[in-house]
Amino acid sequence: SRGVSPLLAASLIHAAVDEVLQTDLTEFKQQSVETEGEGDEERFTLLDGESLQRCFFNKLRDVCSEWQKQLPPLRPLKRFLLVSIHAIRNTRRKMEDRHVLLPEFNQLFGLSDDIDRAYFAVFDGHGGVDAANYSATHLHVNVGLHEEIVKNPAEALKCSFQKTDEMFLFKAKREKLRSGTTGVSALIVGNKLHIAWLGDSQVMLVQQGRAVTLMEPHKPEREDERARIETLGGCVTYMDCWRVNGTLAVSRAIGDICQKPYISGDADGDSFELTGSEDYLLLACDGFFDAIKPYEVVDLVLDHLMQTKGVGLKAAERLVAAAKENGSSDNITVLVVFLRDPQDILADCLRDPKSLGAGEDARSSPFNFLSCEAAATQ
Repeated sequence: SRGVSPLLAASLIHAAVDEVLQTDLTEFKQQSVETEGEGDEERFTLLDGESLQRCFFNKLRDVCSEWQKQLPPLRPLKRFLLVSIHAIRNTRRKMEDRHVLLPEFNQLFGLSDDIDRAYFAVFDGHGGVDAANYSATHLHVNVGLHEEIVKNPAEALKCSFQKTDEMFLFKAKREKLRSGTTGVSALIVGNKLHIAWLGDSQVMLVQQGRAVTLMEPHKPEREDERARIETLGGCVTYMDCWRVNGTLAVSRAIGDICQKPYISGDADGDSFELTGSEDYLLLACDGFFDAIKPYEVVDLVLDHLMQTKGVGLKAAERLVAAAKENGSSDNITVLVVFLRDPQDILADCLRDPKSLGAGEDARSSPFNFLSCEAAATQ
């Protein structure tokens, strides 16, 4: 609310949390909870959130006072990143989507090596917002604290989905929660892009004006997903769409305690080299991808950049509006991460219009050829 830069905010948060973790946390102990696993009983300690929060803000105030005297060096990202985000409830009664953007991932977790890291995620909750809220709060923390975050970030990202699912299921059992959430995340580490996902939220890449499919969403009608569910004793039936046990239209998710193990919490993941020719990443929920095809994204973003003369900050807003115009009634969240300056993307289009949109996924609309040629003649 006071306009602090995200870089400074993330660094302050890490320093304050570090101070809290060096204190004796037993004074915040609220109660112990036992849970029966497959083998031995496990015991968890719950802490009082209100008093712990007061402790954190006191530590944060102390850190701010020290840093006013001597500000430590803060290293920003070397890579260009510009984020455009827009989310709407649409015609649904509640907004159950959540999103996270952390270009300052290194600062938040105190990673001081010379490798840039940035994290982005979109969660699409169902049956309530608890699972989406929990995942948006905890998944990136599990990633940042994973023992393999430096040596094997792809493994850290994928495993953190399963850990977050296990953590939420314990909370759901304790508090009688029934919600679930799909999730898709992207972790940029140096010149590598790592992605992981559960359910039908998706991430796609646009490279030199071409839409590149990076993943296949988890839907019950997929042959491998149907086989997995039926092997476990579940069923996949068609009720206005394909559903697991006649209820959920996704086959993997965090939460959904009553539908485990048919609704799996085991994420899929993949990794890709970034060459510098990538234009932008797009993460979105099914409320977007059910209404807009990947190749249409290229045309819509390009049209927006032409209208704004290369200003990309409201590109996500344009995409959300297009999905709504195409009939989406679901919650819609779109997160666009520009990996190159939108001005450069537009300039490349004007310089060589026929080189764009020729990719396999960008096959059905001539708009990008026509709009580039029209702009080039103005």
